[in-house]
Amino acid sequence: MRLTRLLSLALIVGFTLPAAANVVWPALYLETRLFSWYAIAGGLVAEYIVLVAVFRLSLTHAAGADIAMNLASALLGMLFLPLAGIAWEVFPGLLLYHAFNIGTFNPGTWVATVLMAAGINALIEAGVLWRFFHVPFCRCTLLWLSLANLVSVGIAMASLWRLPPES
Repeated sequence: MRLTRLLSLALIVGFTLPAAANVVWPALYLETRLFSWYAIAGGLVAEYIVLVAVFRLSLTHAAGADIAMNLASALLGMLFLPLAGIAWEVFPGLLLYHAFNIGTFNPGTWVATVLMAAGINALIEAGVLWRFFHVPFCRCTLLWLSLANLVSVGIAMASLWRLPPES
């Protein structure tokens, strides 16, 4: 029951936060692009390769794990990525912005946002793999999943440069 409430909250916040925000920060822009077909396809392929080659799951188990962990990270990531972006803006963002006289949309914040997105997805996906597919939850698992998630996050980030959001 608790998981159902958390998922419901993630869906509500995830769908309304980017659309209703009067103030934007990099995590909101990146989150919308993470749901593009090209970012999803790139991430699924990269993670499938890791599941088969590194974690030695069978082809069918890897396909099921890939879908399950990406569904979980999509649902929970809708909540956690914007929240991580807000946390960055409050600290250390404000300190950095003041110290270097820069604004929110600076290269450091974009790098932090990409790393947070890959890390958040890796944590969620590692939990799914550990709970349902008996893959150990360890630093090695998190490292491989973070690297695989950098593919989809990198594709989403590149799409922001190629086709910037309209204001």
